[in-house]
Amino acid sequence: MKFTRTIPLLLSAFLLSGCDGAGKTASSSDPSTGKERKVKYWVAPMDPNYRRNKPGKSPMGMDLIPVYEKADKPVKKERKIKYWVAPMDPNYRRDKPGKSPMGMDLIPVYEEEEKSAGDGVKISPVVVNNMGVRVATVKKDVLRKKIETVAYIEYDENQIYHIHMRAKGWIQTLKVNTEGMKVRKGDLLFEYYSPELVNAQQEYVQALILGNRSLISASLDRLRALDIPEQHIRELTRTRRVKQLIQVRADRDGVVSKLKVRQGTYVVPNKEIMAIANLSKLWIQAEVFGAQANWIKVGQPATLVVHDLKNVDGWKNGKKLKVEYVYPNVNQKTRTLKVRFRIDNENETLKPNMFAHITIDGGDFRDAVLIPSSAVIRTGKDKRVIVAKEGGRFAPRNVVTGVESGGMVEVFSGLAPGEKVVISGQFLIDSEASFTASLTRMKEVPKEKPADKIGNTLSKE
Repeated sequence: MKFTRTIPLLLSAFLLSGCDGAGKTASSSDPSTGKERKVKYWVAPMDPNYRRNKPGKSPMGMDLIPVYEKADKPVKKERKIKYWVAPMDPNYRRDKPGKSPMGMDLIPVYEEEEKSAGDGVKISPVVVNNMGVRVATVKKDVLRKKIETVAYIEYDENQIYHIHMRAKGWIQTLKVNTEGMKVRKGDLLFEYYSPELVNAQQEYVQALILGNRSLISASLDRLRALDIPEQHIRELTRTRRVKQLIQVRADRDGVVSKLKVRQGTYVVPNKEIMAIANLSKLWIQAEVFGAQANWIKVGQPATLVVHDLKNVDGWKNGKKLKVEYVYPNVNQKTRTLKVRFRIDNENETLKPNMFAHITIDGGDFRDAVLIPSSAVIRTGKDKRVIVAKEGGRFAPRNVVTGVESGGMVEVFSGLAPGEKVVISGQFLIDSEASFTASLTRMKEVPKEKPADKIGNTLSKE
């Protein structure tokens, strides 16, 4: 029985180790604030339901211990509403609650929110991560004026031979009957009958028989003016026999790029019969935007890539070319400038009308303030970026941009090297910043106009 009596005595001694003999606390100050604490009531150590409003003894003979009042919670300062705004139109504001023109309840905008609007919006790191926000640092560097554009391959116009007849007549026998057909120098293309050419031959033969030198020279000149082949003239001189059909042969290797006649067609001098193009050299035509026209000079280096030939044996992408000619006028419809290159095509790997990719080196700008092109938000009226600040804040800022090349854009004003701009997720941040009025400074709350009252009346109806 003495043993059981000893346990609560030891426990009481432990609980009251900080108390003096009179039962008062040795210290009643709050260790966190140093202020004097107020005793709320006294309680028995072994029975929390036994409470008294002054010191004393518990039914078990133990000293009551004090229970202090909790520190007062800080009074939350009531936020002051500056104005009320429509949820779907931040420019529609009133100085009291009401309805928007769309019939929605106006929402309050507090003074602290208005003050912080100039610093953009604050977004928690979790939301930033979920939005996939990425930033890039503004830097000062060399901006290479690289022009990447689509090009197409076409015949070299200096290698195209157009065939016309200089006297009226008929295509008697057509040996080349399809476009794209390959021909070699000396191959027979067609046989042609023309009464005028027959008469010219007869005059030449008659002059030869008469032996009149001046007449021979005049008739020979006429044959050549009518474009009768030299081979045919030599044979006529030797045999003195007039042929009804004139054989027209290819004067170079190539392919038939145009064929405008069929066998039996009646032709006149201004009618093109066919065209033969040599594929050993080709033109590559590229088009650049008018804003890049001043970057292009004759002789500038360029790189050619033809994706259709990337797996073709004997062809290697990345061929080096030089600008051969810059056309003097801009296309009226596309507003682009045409630039021409020439390329050797001895093995005829390249085909006319193929598409290609051209990268032209237009020089460089030094000490330019650069940001990624993806960071710029273009509204039509201006250009802006979202600047990432410390503490998870993001603010929009108008910028003036210059040359854009290679995924980078030059910034004339609005940013300084070392600042950070958002390059992914900036449109979501921009829309939030627009709602909180950080992009366009809000004006003072206007008084209700008659038109606004009418709108509110209609929305209530």
